[in-house]
Amino acid sequence: MSGLVLHPLAQDLLFREARTANTFTTEPVTEEQAQAIYDLVKYAPTAYNQSPLRIVLVRSDEARGRLLRHMAEGNQPKTAAAPLVAILAADNEFHEELPRLLPHFPQAKDLLFAERPVREESALLNATLQAAYFILGVRAAGLAAGPMTGFDFPGVQKEFLDDDHTPLMVVNIGRPGEKPWFPRSPRLAYEEVVTTV
Repeated sequence: MSGLVLHPLAQDLLFREARTANTFTTEPVTEEQAQAIYDLVKYAPTAYNQSPLRIVLVRSDEARGRLLRHMAEGNQPKTAAAPLVAILAADNEFHEELPRLLPHFPQAKDLLFAERPVREESALLNATLQAAYFILGVRAAGLAAGPMTGFDFPGVQKEFLDDDHTPLMVVNIGRPGEKPWFPRSPRLAYEEVVTTV
């Protein structure tokens, strides 16, 4: 027995066989797929049920060209060829939604998150958790995700966001193309990572 209740095929889809794709087919990623991914990953665990993740879907050729100018040279071909590209960012003003998202403790907005530095730290951590779920959601849709942090962060922020939103990563999304990934690199063993006290 493996100790897991998730079907082995789902384990492979989400974890063991899932890879960071470097090439993609031309098959489009539909709006229906994007909506289904979000509707799944919005349940990521966050502190105080905050939802700081913001997603900019880059679909038009014009927007793609603007984004490519800010990508690292080695990431430009992948981003140019991906059927869909998502810019994931943290909303540093997420606290404005807390009265609605945390109805049993609406005063959290002002008691805990009145200070901008506190919000920025919390938004970064919790939006990153949501971004990890986003990658799993892309995989659950039968697609490959290519998350990247090799880009000009201030440039992407200025081009697509504003001062209240901090870019986290750019994710290329689509079906894997020809020779989509490099050989799997090693991972640390359980005994190297886990300590029991």
